[in-house]
Order: sequence, then C-alpha cells, then structure tokens
Amino acid sequence: MIKDALYYSKILLFGEYGIIQDSMGLSVPFDDFKGNFLFETKGDAQFEAYSNGELKKFLHYLKDISSQGELSCSLDLVEFERDLKEGMFFDSSIPSGFGVGSSGAIVAAIYGKYAIDKIEMSKQISNDDILSLKKTFGEMESYFHGKSSGLDPLICYLNIPILIKSKNEVGAVGLPEYTTGNGAIFLLDTGMTGKTAPLVQHFLERCKEVGFRTIMKKKFKKYNDAAIEAFLNNDISPLMDNVKRLSQVLLDNFKPMIPKVFHKLWKEGIESNAYYLKLCGSGGGGFILGFTEDFEKAQAKLGDYELKRIYSF
Repeated sequence: MIKDALYYSKILLFGEYGIIQDSMGLSVPFDDFKGNFLFETKGDAQFEAYSNGELKKFLHYLKDISSQGELSCSLDLVEFERDLKEGMFFDSSIPSGFGVGSSGAIVAAIYGKYAIDKIEMSKQISNDDILSLKKTFGEMESYFHGKSSGLDPLICYLNIPILIKSKNEVGAVGLPEYTTGNGAIFLLDTGMTGKTAPLVQHFLERCKEVGFRTIMKKKFKKYNDAAIEAFLNNDISPLMDNVKRLSQVLLDNFKPMIPKVFHKLWKEGIESNAYYLKLCGSGGGGFILGFTEDFEKAQAKLGDYELKRIYSF
C-alpha cells in the first residue's frame, strides 16, 4: 500500500485576526508536528476510533456543502466514505487548539487524497492557483471554526511560506536567512487549549463596532504590516519596534484571546523590553508567539514556561 503523504503544522507569524479585516499576513510551515492518514493500527484504539468518528462527521458536512454547490472543488466522497468504513483515521502529532494548524492539516490531507483534478503542490505555483486553493480550503475548514480564511490548510498543503498582501493577493515568499544570533522568535506553551470558533465569533461581533474597526485599521494593520515588511527585509530595529506596538494593541483590545494568567507577563514584556508577546492563531490558550533580541534574557524572565526557539536573528 502506498504510504499517505505527511502534512506538517504551520505558524502564522503575523496577521492573526487581521487577515479577516484585510491586514497583511505571513504564515510559515512548522515541521515539528505532522499528520497523515493511516489504516493500520498504532495501538491506541480509543484515539483511532475517535479520529475515525470525527472524520465521519466531517464527511457529512462535505457531502452537504457539495450537494448545495458550496464547495469549489470536486472530492471523491464515495472513496473517502469507503476508506472510513475500512477504519482509516488521521494520525497526528499536531496539538489541537494550539494555533498550529491541526484542522488545517486534516483539510489539506483530505484535499490531497480525494480531490478530483486537484491543484498539485509546487514551489512554482501560480497566484491564481493559490487563491483557488485558499477559497476551497476556507469552505472546507469552516466546518471547524464557523468561518475560515483557508490559510492554515493552504500552508499545510503547500508547505511553503505564504505572504498575504490582501484578500486577492496571496503568494509564496522567501524568508530571511536563519542566523545564530541572540535574537529569536519563540513559542511559549501555555499548557492549555484554546477554542477557535467562539473567539473568532467574538472578534466578528467586535468588528461591528466603529471604534474597534478604527483600531484594527489605524493601529493593528499599521504595526502588523510594518512588522512583516521589516521581518522580510531582515531589519531588526523596526521589526521589534512594531512588534512592541502590536503587542500593546493586542493587550488593550484582545483580552479574551489572551489567557488571564498571561496578562501580567504580557505587560511585563512590553515594559521591560525583554520580550514581546503576540497571539499565535486565535489565542485563548495553546501557543503564544514571542519576539526578543536576547533569548537568554527572555528565558530567564519566562522561566516557568517552556519556550521553543523557532527562528534566530
């Protein structure tokens, strides 16, 4: 039997929530976690039965949106159903509710295995194909979150860094060279799970308020987009300056997305300039992203938590 393809996790470095409001976004593959379809048991009967059952629920959703003409691609759902009856499950090390693409990998894997006339993974993929995939993946992933940009499955499927300039401008991008400097982007493990759907719903409700929309446009978008530009240009000083401002905007306006126990640590980072924290995905738990010019100093300040360095500068 041909081994099913592996799908890796992702990290949205910039643009959480903002991409819903047309801010820029930058998402990168993260190969520490991965998942793939399996038929043969790995010995955890309870998990395998649970995964198989969840995929069956997802199949029903895909059948519904497909029959209603709300799915932009054709999927071989008969084959998918047959495989599920054979006991297929999704074997994944990607933690659920941690903002690193657990549902994205499932969507990407289903598309990769069952799409008819699928758009193939390629480093030379066109902008139109990327937008087409993003649309399809958004339709599929809405099952998990209520509303999805389709970005997470896109990264999990293509496994290349993607820059989102606007809703209609999405493309592959090169990242600055990884160095061994003292500066770092890191993940902080909160040790708790976040729930995406209610947080996205809360954000969409807030977007109905004129004042909040103004903050998103005048502050969030400004600092977020400037931080992306600085990061891609390997320009550290403006990167850190804009991440600091962005961190403050998040603390002031996204408190429900930041677990209460981290409000103080978040504020201390901004005030001490030892590190700056920002959301990784929808927040509410899972991982928090950190930026620092001195990783050892940040480690000392955040000693109670496990930090994972993901990028050095």
